[in-house]
Amino acid sequence: MASAMAPALAPEDEPEVVTVLNAAGTSPVVLVCEHASNFIPASYDGLGLSAADRQRHIAWDIGAAGVTRALSGLIDAPAFLAGWSRLLIDGNRPIGAPSSIPETSEATVIPGNRGLGAAERERRADRFFRPFHDRLSAFLDARRAAGKDTWLVAIHSFTPVFLGVARPWHAGILYGHSRDWGARLVAAFDSPDRPVAANEPYMIEAESDYLAPVHGEARGLPTVLFEIRQDLVATAAAEQDWARAIAALLTAVPPR
Repeated sequence: MASAMAPALAPEDEPEVVTVLNAAGTSPVVLVCEHASNFIPASYDGLGLSAADRQRHIAWDIGAAGVTRALSGLIDAPAFLAGWSRLLIDGNRPIGAPSSIPETSEATVIPGNRGLGAAERERRADRFFRPFHDRLSAFLDARRAAGKDTWLVAIHSFTPVFLGVARPWHAGILYGHSRDWGARLVAAFDSPDRPVAANEPYMIEAESDYLAPVHGEARGLPTVLFEIRQDLVATAAAEQDWARAIAALLTAVPPR
């Protein structure tokens, strides 16, 4: 267990590639936030994007880190937060997938990702992607070896409008193999004041997702992803409100 929690190595002026909160938490839930940060090291020159673009959803999941941190405390759950922008390499995409290192995100060209060679792609995977997932994998394996029940829950956010199309849901709950749990969570969370949809605005697919297929489903773990509309988690108070709502939901609707 100790090796899974050793501090990640990073220059003093950079955040850690992975931050682990509440590693000894007693909850069966293990939280993951792969798009927690918009950090891009100075050597990448912002990937050629403006400062404003680097604050947009294309660079990270706005509000997701705050919800994850608050939820970790509320339910006493371990949490893993990534420390780099998904524009460098997406923490929830298989290496080599077209969306792993996107040349265009939504309708925005990412100049620093254009025409990358295999060596640079591998360097980013070694610097960011693999250390994060290796630590998470070791942690999950240690829990299994210790006989601990584990439910894998990822926290994401999505844009209110995507390529000109409005998204009406306040949240989506995504699930693949965990159909029973996911459907019950949606039914319990959905309300006229808080519309929640199943597998919206995305679906979990092995070709384009990493966390659920590799860490969750391959281990036989109950696994769901929460997607929250980012304008609804734009403040610290809103992040806390959503964390409280999700905490109550997970307590009331466990897997079976």
